[in-house]
Amino acid sequence: MSNRFINWGIFVLLCFIWGSSFILMKESLNGLSVLHIASLRIFVAGLVFLPFAIFHIAKIPRKKMGLVVLAGLFGNLLPAYCFVAAINKLDSSLASILNSLTPICVAGIAISFFKDNIKARKIIGIIAGFAGLCLLTLYQKTLSLDNSGYALLAVAATLMYGINVNVVGHYLKDIQPIHLSTVSLSLMAIPSAIVLWQQGFFQLDFNDSTVQWAIINSSLLGLTASAFATVIFYMLVQRAGGLFASLVTYGIPFVALFWGFLDGEKITVIEIVALCIILLGVYLANRPDKKINDY
Repeated sequence: MSNRFINWGIFVLLCFIWGSSFILMKESLNGLSVLHIASLRIFVAGLVFLPFAIFHIAKIPRKKMGLVVLAGLFGNLLPAYCFVAAINKLDSSLASILNSLTPICVAGIAISFFKDNIKARKIIGIIAGFAGLCLLTLYQKTLSLDNSGYALLAVAATLMYGINVNVVGHYLKDIQPIHLSTVSLSLMAIPSAIVLWQQGFFQLDFNDSTVQWAIINSSLLGLTASAFATVIFYMLVQRAGGLFASLVTYGIPFVALFWGFLDGEKITVIEIVALCIILLGVYLANRPDKKINDY
């Protein structure tokens, strides 16, 4: 089996896992609250990574532990709450489209706060992506004054991702990605466990089949979308390079749209056009120069 075939297999698997995460969140809402789902997802992922984190934490400089915690907060914990809250009121397909704004947020924050030199074509990509978001916001039939705030929660999550990527890229690039991900995610298991306890998770009726199914979905979300996907994502980076791995962003919304369609969600022409514009912006904002190294 050729390396190219294996790389594409990992790529498709990542698109499927992360694209399916939105429908898993929606299914979990049938038996659990927003806080339960997000907390259980991060707790399960952190628990799985704990044995690795115990070994890797010694390889992280103490002076950078604060930034590692920040990476866990902005890269995992807080966005998890934002996206589950958003999906509580929005179609999972719409939430996945908003998630595709992440690379544009990365570029925008790099220009605004880190004074990075961004080429004109990348700025054009940011503008194109913003235009797609405006089109989606103005014409998306599922949006209204009552739920538009929840769409902003999804956008806020992408901003957090943008901040996290820039912090990691500027201040934590000397730390191995697998070390950073295992330690930061395991540390987030502590606040997520506290939230589960305070929100009465352990007082739920675990004999209720609806609660059981919701817990299975949330745990699967943590095991696959947060823990396992992180491991194979970095495997793909090592095998095929960061550029190829980053293209997973383009496939996620299409997988989520597919699941949303099977779940009875209506996909409008305007939504598809807006998605294409946003993805065009993502492509322009992330297209590399002729010669570029991974990371």
